[in-house]
Amino acid sequence: MIWEAIQRAKSENQNLAVVWLDLANAYGSVPHEMIQLSLRMYHVPEVIQVMLDDYFSGFRMRFSTDDYTTNWINLEVGIAMVCTISPMLFVMAMEVILKAAEGSAGPANLGGGCSMPSLKAFMDDTTVICSKEDETRRMSTRLDVLMSWCRMEFKPKKSRSLSIRKGKVDEATTFTIAEQKIPTVSQEPVKSLGRWYDSSMKDTRRGAETLELASQSLPAINKCGLQGKFKI
Repeated sequence: MIWEAIQRAKSENQNLAVVWLDLANAYGSVPHEMIQLSLRMYHVPEVIQVMLDDYFSGFRMRFSTDDYTTNWINLEVGIAMVCTISPMLFVMAMEVILKAAEGSAGPANLGGGCSMPSLKAFMDDTTVICSKEDETRRMSTRLDVLMSWCRMEFKPKKSRSLSIRKGKVDEATTFTIAEQKIPTVSQEPVKSLGRWYDSSMKDTRRGAETLELASQSLPAINKCGLQGKFKI
């Protein structure tokens, strides 16, 4: 949907700003209080809330050296990567933040009567899409404030931005997060949900890269010792 928005802005000569935000230490930074808040907000039965509270209260760690071991330290942040319920809890916690931020900007106008919500997210990939520069800055600032409140943060160096003005890439417009400048896709392309984005706003180069990767990988797979059915 992000790619479609960019292509429509390009073809319809519209203004569009896209900011890809990278969450630092995604699973490891979610406060347990935030999880409990999301459980209450989405009306999860109290018995489940108590069970999860007991579960997270058992998260502890300690450090050892050759001659000393610390006492156990209770952890107040972090979701276990290997736990099957962790993805759901992470999404619920992120949804609380996104709901609090979504009113900071209106839908992006893509031309031809089409519009798109200004905030897109999948797990820890958060993308801001706005038609106006000031709305983009307002949304980014709101997200930054909410993340700080949750003791979480975005990584400016891993985030990216793209500004389109009348269907053309606008190199002069940049955005910030955590009081640091976000690199543009002209400086460093970004991969989001399996697709690469750069200032060309085209797929031509990526198609050639995929073809090259396939031509190199298929002979190597063919030469490996696996049975045929395991090579597919």
